[in-house]
Amino acid sequence: MTALYLLEPDAPGAAWAPFAGATPLASLPVGGWRMHERWSRAIGVPAKGTMAPHVPGYRMPNLLPVVDPAAVIGPAWVVDATFAPKLPMRATGTTHRLLHEGATVGWRLDPGQAWTGPFTDGNGLVVEGMRLAGAYDLVTALETFLFGDTLELLDGSSDPIPEGTVVLGNAGAIKLRGAVLEPGVILDARKGGIVLERDVQVRSGVRIEGPVRVRQGTWLVGGTLRHASIGPHCRIHGEINTSAFAGFANKSHDGFLGHSVVGEWVNLGAGTIGSNLKNTYGRIRLDVHGARIETGRTNLGALIGDHAKTAIGTLLPTGAVLGTGANLFEGPRAPKYTPPFAWGGEGEARIAEDAFIDIARRVMPRRDVTVSDTTEQWLRQLYQRLTE
Repeated sequence: MTALYLLEPDAPGAAWAPFAGATPLASLPVGGWRMHERWSRAIGVPAKGTMAPHVPGYRMPNLLPVVDPAAVIGPAWVVDATFAPKLPMRATGTTHRLLHEGATVGWRLDPGQAWTGPFTDGNGLVVEGMRLAGAYDLVTALETFLFGDTLELLDGSSDPIPEGTVVLGNAGAIKLRGAVLEPGVILDARKGGIVLERDVQVRSGVRIEGPVRVRQGTWLVGGTLRHASIGPHCRIHGEINTSAFAGFANKSHDGFLGHSVVGEWVNLGAGTIGSNLKNTYGRIRLDVHGARIETGRTNLGALIGDHAKTAIGTLLPTGAVLGTGANLFEGPRAPKYTPPFAWGGEGEARIAEDAFIDIARRVMPRRDVTVSDTTEQWLRQLYQRLTE
């Protein structure tokens, strides 16, 4: 059977903060799907792994593993993890390369052919999509793809819309697949489809404005959710606009978050509020460990790395970047850039390695994820690599 592998940059660089060096780009949310799911759906073959030298030895439960390039042998497709294909994609047929704006974004390996790197020979097929220049482009991808992704997900069966639900727009643009809705939920499908998956719980008074996809086990406990992609097993409250949550995150209290990307195992304290627009309405720059990055965007909130935490009342500035494992609790206003495993937010203090592991051991089982010896080893490697 043909397999799919993703190819990531050796060193994605500051533009991919806070995810570079912490998690595979292939696992990041791109529209309504993770990147590897998007490519798998485009080509029609299962993803087996990603080649991501910036996260050596990556192993986390239920996520795509990092593989050795020497182990990639055809029949297989190798595709660019920084390119997001538009769905549905044209059938690949007998082509050996996928092309976008003159660059190759996918390579087919024949049976027995080993992966030795990108090649430029062989017939090509032009495909639609967008190249992602950095983590901030995950917001652009959400704006570009989520409407179409939710429409594609409307195929198939749906549970009946429960009595007491307020529906605005076309009820046919709403798919409930094992979700539980209390009376008084508002589903507004006038601007896009709404897809609520298995074991999603929606409390009374929640307003959902499409396009929105919410994956299994997530609870929507209050507020308004608009133009959002929410990964599995999250707890969501407040006003969420044009944002993506990778999964397993808590935002259980009031507070606005817009045009943001939230990694896994994040906890946003009560009253955490993000800005997504400068007072000047100008273009937003990121400040990442001394590097200034032009995003070209007018609306951009926070980019929040895995395992980051904020205290109650935290104010996130426009274009904030919170590093993996950062723990913010000093002062209401967060810095523009918070390094990985920061302790407090101001100054140079870092949370201790054993303390980080202890927190993970308390947090992850709350979502029925066991911190195995393998997981702990990876978390320790992650800490050591990002604090060197």
